[in-house]
Amino acid sequence: MSSVMRAVEISTPGGPEVLKLIQAPIPTPAYGEILIKTAYAGVNRPDALQRAGAYAPPPSASPLPGLEASGEVAAVGEGVTQWKKGDQVCALLPGGGYAEYVTTPAAHALRVPKGMDMRQAACLPEAYYTVWSNVFMRGGLTAGERFLVHGGSSGIGTTAIQLATHFGARVFTTAGSDEKCAVCTDLGAERAINYKDEDFVEVMKAEGGANLVLDMVGGSYIARNIRAMANDARMVHIAFLTGPKAEINFAQIMAKRLTVTGSTLRPQSDLAKAKIAEELAEKVWPLLNAGTVKPVLDQVFALEDAAAAHARMESSTHIGKICLEV
Repeated sequence: MSSVMRAVEISTPGGPEVLKLIQAPIPTPAYGEILIKTAYAGVNRPDALQRAGAYAPPPSASPLPGLEASGEVAAVGEGVTQWKKGDQVCALLPGGGYAEYVTTPAAHALRVPKGMDMRQAACLPEAYYTVWSNVFMRGGLTAGERFLVHGGSSGIGTTAIQLATHFGARVFTTAGSDEKCAVCTDLGAERAINYKDEDFVEVMKAEGGANLVLDMVGGSYIARNIRAMANDARMVHIAFLTGPKAEINFAQIMAKRLTVTGSTLRPQSDLAKAKIAEELAEKVWPLLNAGTVKPVLDQVFALEDAAAAHARMESSTHIGKICLEV
Protein backbone atom coordinates (compact mmCIF):
# COMPACT_ATOMS: atom_id res chain seq x y z
CA MET A 1 0.00 0.00 0.00
CA SER A 2 1.25 3.48 -0.88
CA SER A 3 2.01 5.86 2.00
CA VAL A 4 0.16 8.77 0.37
CA MET A 5 -3.44 9.31 -0.72
CA ARG A 6 -5.61 11.79 -2.59
CA ALA A 7 -7.55 14.09 -0.30
CA VAL A 8 -9.40 17.40 -0.36
CA GLU A 9 -8.20 20.15 1.97
CA ILE A 10 -9.54 23.56 2.94
CA SER A 11 -6.71 25.71 1.51
CA THR A 12 -7.91 28.83 3.31
CA PRO A 13 -11.27 29.80 4.89
CA GLY A 14 -13.77 30.85 2.21
CA GLY A 15 -16.27 29.70 -0.41
CA PRO A 16 -16.48 26.32 -2.17
CA GLU A 17 -13.55 27.25 -4.43
CA VAL A 18 -11.06 26.94 -1.51
CA LEU A 19 -11.47 23.13 -1.54
CA LYS A 20 -8.33 21.77 -3.23
CA LEU A 21 -7.22 18.25 -4.18
CA ILE A 22 -3.89 17.36 -2.54
CA GLN A 23 -1.63 14.42 -1.72
CA ALA A 24 -1.63 13.62 2.01
CA PRO A 25 -0.09 10.88 4.18
CA ILE A 26 -2.34 7.88 4.86
CA PRO A 27 -3.33 8.01 8.55
CA THR A 28 -2.52 5.18 10.97
CA PRO A 29 -5.28 3.86 13.24
CA ALA A 30 -4.61 4.51 16.94
CA TYR A 31 -5.77 2.28 19.81
CA GLY A 32 -9.48 1.49 19.38
CA GLU A 33 -9.60 2.89 15.84
CA ILE A 34 -10.05 1.44 12.35
CA LEU A 35 -8.65 2.62 9.03
CA ILE A 36 -11.28 2.76 6.28
CA LYS A 37 -10.49 2.69 2.57
CA THR A 38 -13.12 5.22 1.54
CA ALA A 39 -15.63 4.39 -1.18
CA TYR A 40 -17.94 7.40 -0.75
CA ALA A 41 -17.98 10.37 1.62
CA GLY A 42 -21.12 12.23 2.68
CA VAL A 43 -21.29 16.03 2.29
CA ASN A 44 -22.88 17.91 5.20
CA ARG A 45 -23.60 21.46 6.35
CA PRO A 46 -20.90 21.33 9.09
CA ASP A 47 -18.33 20.70 6.30
CA ALA A 48 -19.35 24.01 4.73
CA LEU A 49 -19.18 25.78 8.10
CA GLN A 50 -15.68 24.36 8.66
CA ARG A 51 -14.68 25.45 5.14
CA ALA A 52 -15.92 28.99 5.88
CA GLY A 53 -13.85 29.11 9.07
CA ALA A 54 -16.87 29.01 11.38
CA TYR A 55 -16.57 25.47 12.80
CA ALA A 56 -13.13 24.37 13.95
CA PRO A 57 -12.50 20.61 14.17
CA PRO A 58 -11.81 19.15 17.63
CA PRO A 59 -8.09 19.33 18.57
CA SER A 60 -7.45 15.62 17.95
CA ALA A 61 -9.40 15.41 14.66
CA SER A 62 -8.10 15.54 11.09
CA PRO A 63 -8.19 19.08 9.67
CA LEU A 64 -9.57 17.62 6.42
CA PRO A 65 -13.37 17.96 5.98
CA GLY A 66 -15.78 15.02 5.95
CA LEU A 67 -17.83 13.63 8.84
CA GLU A 68 -19.12 10.37 7.35
CA ALA A 69 -17.99 7.74 4.88
CA SER A 70 -18.55 4.23 3.64
CA GLY A 71 -15.85 1.78 2.64
CA GLU A 72 -13.83 -1.27 3.55
CA VAL A 73 -11.82 -1.76 6.74
CA ALA A 74 -8.16 -1.56 5.57
CA ALA A 75 -6.52 -1.97 9.01
CA VAL A 76 -7.48 -2.17 12.69
CA GLY A 77 -5.73 -0.54 15.61
CA GLU A 78 -4.84 -2.28 18.86
CA GLY A 79 -7.78 -3.23 21.04
CA VAL A 80 -10.26 -3.54 18.15
CA THR A 81 -12.14 -6.84 18.21
CA GLN A 82 -15.48 -6.07 16.50
CA TRP A 83 -14.04 -5.40 13.02
CA LYS A 84 -11.52 -7.12 10.77
CA LYS A 85 -9.78 -6.20 7.53
CA GLY A 86 -12.22 -6.43 4.59
CA ASP A 87 -15.42 -5.68 6.57
CA GLN A 88 -17.78 -3.29 4.78
CA VAL A 89 -18.77 -0.40 7.03
CA CYS A 90 -20.19 3.09 7.13
CA ALA A 91 -19.02 5.33 9.92
CA LEU A 92 -19.32 8.63 11.71
CA LEU A 93 -15.96 10.39 11.51
CA PRO A 94 -14.25 13.05 13.64
CA GLY A 95 -13.10 14.55 10.29
CA GLY A 96 -11.05 13.54 7.27
CA GLY A 97 -13.72 11.88 5.14
CA TYR A 98 -12.82 13.70 1.91
CA ALA A 99 -9.88 11.34 1.37
CA GLU A 100 -8.99 7.86 0.10
CA TYR A 101 -8.35 6.65 3.67
CA VAL A 102 -9.70 7.81 7.03
CA THR A 103 -9.51 6.68 10.65
CA THR A 104 -12.34 6.65 13.18
CA PRO A 105 -13.14 4.98 16.51
CA ALA A 106 -14.21 1.38 15.84
CA ALA A 107 -17.32 1.91 18.00
CA HIS A 108 -18.58 4.62 15.61
CA ALA A 109 -18.78 2.30 12.60
CA LEU A 110 -21.84 0.27 11.58
CA ARG A 111 -22.22 -2.53 9.06
CA VAL A 112 -23.37 -1.59 5.56
CA PRO A 113 -27.08 -2.58 5.58
CA LYS A 114 -28.23 -5.58 3.52
CA GLY A 115 -29.06 -4.81 -0.09
CA MET A 116 -27.52 -1.34 0.14
CA ASP A 117 -24.59 -0.13 -1.95
CA MET A 118 -21.66 1.90 -0.64
CA ARG A 119 -23.07 5.08 -2.16
CA GLN A 120 -26.28 4.79 -0.14
CA ALA A 121 -24.41 3.68 2.99
CA ALA A 122 -22.26 6.83 2.95
CA CYS A 123 -25.46 8.87 3.36
CA LEU A 124 -26.44 7.18 6.64
CA PRO A 125 -24.15 8.01 9.59
CA GLU A 126 -24.40 11.79 10.04
CA ALA A 127 -28.17 11.95 9.42
CA TYR A 128 -29.08 8.84 11.40
CA TYR A 129 -26.85 9.65 14.38
CA THR A 130 -28.23 13.21 14.41
CA VAL A 131 -31.89 12.27 14.07
CA TRP A 132 -31.81 9.35 16.50
CA SER A 133 -29.95 11.28 19.21
CA ASN A 134 -32.03 14.47 18.91
CA VAL A 135 -35.52 13.26 18.01
CA PHE A 136 -35.66 10.09 20.08
CA MET A 137 -32.94 10.18 22.78
CA ARG A 138 -33.05 13.93 23.57
CA GLY A 139 -36.50 14.83 22.21
CA GLY A 140 -38.28 11.72 23.52
CA LEU A 141 -40.66 11.38 20.57
CA THR A 142 -43.35 8.75 21.17
CA ALA A 143 -46.12 7.19 19.07
CA GLY A 144 -49.15 9.42 18.53
CA GLU A 145 -47.30 12.70 19.11
CA ARG A 146 -47.36 15.55 16.60
CA PHE A 147 -43.82 16.09 15.30
CA LEU A 148 -42.79 19.17 13.31
CA VAL A 149 -39.49 18.99 11.43
CA HIS A 150 -38.24 21.94 9.42
CA GLY A 151 -36.27 21.43 6.21
CA GLY A 152 -38.12 18.23 5.40
CA SER A 153 -36.37 17.63 2.07
CA SER A 154 -32.84 17.80 3.54
CA GLY A 155 -30.82 14.73 4.49
CA ILE A 156 -31.84 15.25 8.14
CA GLY A 157 -35.45 15.97 7.19
CA THR A 158 -35.96 12.93 4.95
CA THR A 159 -34.44 10.72 7.67
CA ALA A 160 -36.54 12.25 10.47
CA ILE A 161 -39.78 11.91 8.49
CA GLN A 162 -39.22 8.21 7.81
CA LEU A 163 -38.12 7.26 11.33
CA ALA A 164 -40.79 9.31 13.12
CA THR A 165 -43.49 7.87 10.85
CA HIS A 166 -42.26 4.32 11.43
CA PHE A 167 -42.35 4.79 15.20
CA GLY A 168 -45.95 6.01 15.09
CA ALA A 169 -45.72 9.81 15.27
CA ARG A 170 -47.85 12.19 13.21
CA VAL A 171 -45.31 14.04 11.07
CA PHE A 172 -45.59 17.62 9.84
CA THR A 173 -42.83 19.33 7.91
CA THR A 174 -41.88 22.51 6.09
CA ALA A 175 -40.17 22.81 2.70
CA GLY A 176 -39.65 25.52 0.10
CA SER A 177 -41.34 24.13 -3.03
CA ASP A 178 -44.29 21.97 -4.04
CA GLU A 179 -41.82 19.41 -5.43
CA LYS A 180 -40.02 19.17 -2.09
CA CYS A 181 -43.35 18.95 -0.24
CA ALA A 182 -44.43 16.05 -2.48
CA VAL A 183 -41.23 14.16 -1.60
CA CYS A 184 -41.96 14.70 2.10
CA THR A 185 -45.50 13.34 1.90
CA ASP A 186 -44.28 10.37 -0.17
CA LEU A 187 -41.86 9.57 2.68
CA GLY A 188 -44.71 9.54 5.21
CA ALA A 189 -45.34 13.12 6.34
CA GLU A 190 -49.03 13.67 7.11
CA ARG A 191 -48.73 17.29 5.99
CA ALA A 192 -45.94 19.12 4.16
CA ILE A 193 -46.21 22.90 4.45
CA ASN A 194 -44.75 25.06 1.68
CA TYR A 195 -43.45 27.88 3.86
CA LYS A 196 -43.65 30.31 0.92
CA ASP A 197 -47.45 29.88 0.74
CA GLU A 198 -48.56 28.90 4.26
CA ASP A 199 -47.80 29.73 7.88
CA PHE A 200 -46.68 26.62 9.76
CA VAL A 201 -47.73 28.26 13.05
CA GLU A 202 -51.39 28.40 11.98
CA VAL A 203 -51.28 24.87 10.56
CA MET A 204 -49.86 23.43 13.79
CA LYS A 205 -52.23 25.42 16.03
CA ALA A 206 -55.18 23.99 14.09
CA GLU A 207 -53.84 20.49 14.80
CA GLY A 208 -53.47 21.16 18.53
CA GLY A 209 -49.83 22.25 18.44
CA ALA A 210 -46.57 20.35 17.96
CA ASN A 211 -45.42 18.07 20.78
CA LEU A 212 -41.86 18.07 19.41
CA VAL A 213 -40.11 20.48 17.02
CA LEU A 214 -36.77 19.69 15.35
CA ASP A 215 -35.36 23.01 14.18
CA MET A 216 -32.33 23.70 11.99
CA VAL A 217 -33.44 27.15 10.79
CA GLY A 218 -33.23 29.33 13.91
CA GLY A 219 -33.63 33.09 13.59
CA SER A 220 -37.25 34.16 13.31
CA TYR A 221 -38.38 30.51 13.42
CA ILE A 222 -37.48 30.24 17.12
CA ALA A 223 -40.31 32.50 18.35
CA ARG A 224 -42.70 31.06 15.74
CA ASN A 225 -41.90 27.50 16.86
CA ILE A 226 -42.82 28.45 20.42
CA ARG A 227 -46.20 29.76 19.21
CA ALA A 228 -46.73 26.54 17.23
CA MET A 229 -46.05 24.23 20.20
CA ALA A 230 -48.56 22.42 22.42
CA ASN A 231 -48.43 22.43 26.22
CA ASP A 232 -45.53 20.38 27.65
CA ALA A 233 -43.85 20.26 24.21
CA ARG A 234 -40.14 20.08 23.45
CA MET A 235 -38.01 21.95 20.90
CA VAL A 236 -34.61 20.63 19.84
CA HIS A 237 -32.17 22.85 17.93
CA ILE A 238 -29.52 21.24 15.73
CA ALA A 239 -28.48 24.16 13.46
CA PHE A 240 -29.14 27.85 12.82
CA LEU A 241 -29.24 28.41 9.06
CA THR A 242 -30.67 31.91 9.53
CA GLY A 243 -28.79 32.73 12.75
CA PRO A 244 -28.66 31.70 16.42
CA LYS A 245 -30.17 34.86 17.92
CA ALA A 246 -33.84 35.68 18.49
CA GLU A 247 -36.06 37.72 20.76
CA ILE A 248 -38.47 35.37 22.51
CA ASN A 249 -41.15 35.70 25.16
CA PHE A 250 -40.18 33.42 28.05
CA ALA A 251 -43.65 33.83 29.55
CA GLN A 252 -44.91 31.58 26.72
CA ILE A 253 -42.32 28.94 27.64
CA MET A 254 -43.44 29.12 31.27
CA ALA A 255 -47.17 29.15 30.53
CA LYS A 256 -46.94 26.17 28.17
CA ARG A 257 -44.31 24.34 30.32
CA LEU A 258 -42.02 24.00 27.30
CA THR A 259 -38.57 22.42 27.14
CA VAL A 260 -36.05 24.07 24.81
CA THR A 261 -32.83 22.18 24.16
CA GLY A 262 -30.35 21.34 21.43
CA SER A 263 -27.11 19.62 20.61
CA THR A 264 -24.23 19.33 18.18
CA LEU A 265 -22.81 15.93 17.32
CA ARG A 266 -19.14 16.44 16.51
CA PRO A 267 -17.89 17.76 19.90
CA GLN A 268 -19.56 14.96 21.89
CA SER A 269 -17.35 12.37 23.54
CA ASP A 270 -16.39 9.14 21.79
CA LEU A 271 -18.39 7.32 24.47
CA ALA A 272 -21.54 9.36 23.79
CA LYS A 273 -21.27 8.64 20.05
CA ALA A 274 -20.67 4.94 20.75
CA LYS A 275 -23.91 4.90 22.81
CA ILE A 276 -25.83 6.40 19.86
CA ALA A 277 -24.27 3.78 17.55
CA GLU A 278 -25.41 0.99 19.91
CA GLU A 279 -29.00 2.24 19.84
CA LEU A 280 -28.90 2.62 16.05
CA ALA A 281 -27.62 -0.95 15.64
CA GLU A 282 -30.40 -2.26 17.86
CA LYS A 283 -33.40 -0.15 16.82
CA VAL A 284 -32.73 1.35 13.37
CA TRP A 285 -30.35 -0.92 11.44
CA PRO A 286 -32.96 -3.72 11.30
CA LEU A 287 -35.26 -1.24 9.49
CA LEU A 288 -32.51 -0.39 6.99
CA ASN A 289 -31.72 -4.10 6.50
CA ALA A 290 -35.41 -4.70 5.75
CA GLY A 291 -35.69 -1.71 3.40
CA THR A 292 -38.37 -0.14 5.64
CA VAL A 293 -36.44 3.15 5.71
CA LYS A 294 -33.76 4.25 3.26
CA PRO A 295 -31.58 7.24 2.48
CA VAL A 296 -32.73 9.73 -0.14
CA LEU A 297 -29.81 10.51 -2.46
CA ASP A 298 -29.63 13.77 -4.39
CA GLN A 299 -26.39 13.74 -6.36
CA VAL A 300 -22.93 12.15 -6.45
CA PHE A 301 -19.82 14.18 -7.29
CA ALA A 302 -16.24 13.02 -7.87
CA LEU A 303 -13.79 13.73 -5.03
CA GLU A 304 -12.05 16.39 -7.11
CA ASP A 305 -15.43 18.12 -7.62
CA ALA A 306 -15.97 18.73 -3.89
CA ALA A 307 -16.37 22.46 -4.58
CA ALA A 308 -19.32 21.77 -6.91
CA ALA A 309 -20.86 19.50 -4.25
CA HIS A 310 -20.62 22.31 -1.68
CA ALA A 311 -22.09 24.82 -4.12
CA ARG A 312 -25.07 22.52 -4.69
CA MET A 313 -25.61 22.02 -0.97
CA GLU A 314 -25.46 25.73 -0.25
CA SER A 315 -27.91 26.50 -3.07
CA SER A 316 -30.52 24.52 -1.05
CA THR A 317 -31.98 23.15 -4.29
CA HIS A 318 -31.04 19.57 -3.41
CA ILE A 319 -33.45 16.92 -2.13
CA GLY A 320 -31.80 14.43 0.20
CA LYS A 321 -28.10 13.72 0.55
CA ILE A 322 -25.08 14.73 -1.53
CA CYS A 323 -21.96 12.55 -1.57
CA LEU A 324 -18.49 12.30 -3.07
CA GLU A 325 -17.24 9.24 -4.94
CA VAL A 326 -13.72 8.59 -3.70
